[in-house]
Amino acid sequence: MEQAPPDLERQWQPATLEPLGHTDAGLQAAVGEEAEGSRDEVPGDGTEHALGLGVLMTENNFGLKKIEISVSEAEKRTGRNAMNMQETYTAYLIETRSVEHTDGQSVLTDSLWRRYSEFELLRNYLLVYYPHIVVPPLPEKRAEFVWHKLSADNMDPDFVERRRIGLENFLLRVASHPILCRDKIFYLFLTQEGNWKETVNETGFQLKADSRLKALNATFRVKNPDKRFTELKHYSDELQSVISHLLRVRARVADRLYGVYKVHGNYGRVFSEWSAIEKEMGDGLQSAGHHMDVYASSIDDILEDEEHYADQLKEYLFYAEALRAVCRKHELMQYDLEMAAQDLASKKQQCEELATGTVRTFSLKGMTTKLFGQETPEQREARIKVLEEQINEGEQQLKSKNLEGREFVKNAWADIERFKEQKNHDLKEALISYAVMQISMCKKGIQVWTNAKECFSKM
Repeated sequence: MEQAPPDLERQWQPATLEPLGHTDAGLQAAVGEEAEGSRDEVPGDGTEHALGLGVLMTENNFGLKKIEISVSEAEKRTGRNAMNMQETYTAYLIETRSVEHTDGQSVLTDSLWRRYSEFELLRNYLLVYYPHIVVPPLPEKRAEFVWHKLSADNMDPDFVERRRIGLENFLLRVASHPILCRDKIFYLFLTQEGNWKETVNETGFQLKADSRLKALNATFRVKNPDKRFTELKHYSDELQSVISHLLRVRARVADRLYGVYKVHGNYGRVFSEWSAIEKEMGDGLQSAGHHMDVYASSIDDILEDEEHYADQLKEYLFYAEALRAVCRKHELMQYDLEMAAQDLASKKQQCEELATGTVRTFSLKGMTTKLFGQETPEQREARIKVLEEQINEGEQQLKSKNLEGREFVKNAWADIERFKEQKNHDLKEALISYAVMQISMCKKGIQVWTNAKECFSKM
């Protein structure tokens, strides 16, 4: 696994990992050990994320401490971009505060402003340096799957507020992760306003990023893909598809619900008009019309609240891509391993052919030898020596790649198990909350018609 430059002291160095076996039992044991290690390393009872707390390393001694993290406000700004053109953007205020302090001492709150693009830079860095981790996703840059009355403009105040909540959630996800919380670049993102971009660019993470072409090549050319990662890739595709369909259904239901509620406003208008021509029935009709008006206007707040539940589902829509990123990295490592093994086998065959003087496969070198004569014994010995050195290097490289692959599988599967547990808990909670909200909305509708019935009874 690729490591950061040593001068940055990005994280505590993990203990040397033993090579994994290829059996599922060995893998499960490794997952268990990793999960136990995570629980031991990170203090807390699992409630930090819900309380807005993160477990984060300090800059000086790389010890872990609990801090409170919030993205407290958003502000529209105007400035110059890299092309020296004027642009309007939104900046977000990040506030951090230690919750571990001596009694009687005041707690200072650190704060700084960050743009969305800086959050993107941080996440891209984490993706490169922690390829085995399911890195938390950022909230959407532009709104999707929204009901028609909600603006999709990324500068709209309602959308900016929802994105502010999403960015805070992203920081809390990273800060509560047993490995990512130790990263110095993440710590500086929260505490160093000036020169942070320069610091992260100095890590050279862009040079370490795998190209899309290489990733695509690996996808189609790996001969022996790991079945577990193949299944995980298919699962992430299906998860994304299911949540996308769910969000589309929700948006359509919200549109129709909005229309139904607003049409109830016509009841209110008609009852009010009717009350004007009635003497005995007038008060009852007027009261019933008032209840209908309140019912019709309540849908705006209801659907805006519902949008927050949709954002919780959207987070896992984007988590599907994070899962695929881990699978792609494994494919790349497997592809490199197979190419190294193929190259080594080719060199061994060349060495054997030179030593025995027999050529089993067609080669340009063999054709040249037939045309221009045989090599001298000295030339052949020199070539054999070079090939033997290359074979030695190739064997060491293959061994190193095998160990690296096993380490990656161990770390990746441990984090995937952690992610699955988190996903099951979060989605269960979100769906239950959504159901409770729908039940509450229906009860309010029943109450409105119950009130209307009482008004009609008193006429």
